[in-house]
Amino acid sequence: MSKYTHLELDKDVPAPSGYYTPQKEVKLPYNGREVLYTVSQAVIESSCCGASDFSSVQVPGYILGWRVEKNNSGLPVSLIEPIADEIARDAIRKIIKNTEHIAMTEFW
Repeated sequence: MSKYTHLELDKDVPAPSGYYTPQKEVKLPYNGREVLYTVSQAVIESSCCGASDFSSVQVPGYILGWRVEKNNSGLPVSLIEPIADEIARDAIRKIIKNTEHIAMTEFW
């Protein structure tokens, strides 16, 4: 089990060489469980190859407890089970790609 801290949506988060912006959180029904994934827009402002931006999806995992507590900054925290099974990952990746039209999907 892992803890996932929900970030504020549509608020830029500093990152190396730029920033990313969480745009939405989705609870995806899958095989009788719910999978949490987030869609973000990343912007690279300074790199050897110039500026660029792209969308990506992060999949923390199966939801075990939704927003069960808050961290020291007041952000909600959920309990998550990372998805280790490659068959499930492939199926979830395909659903997300067909739904969000984003090829880059990263699992915890």
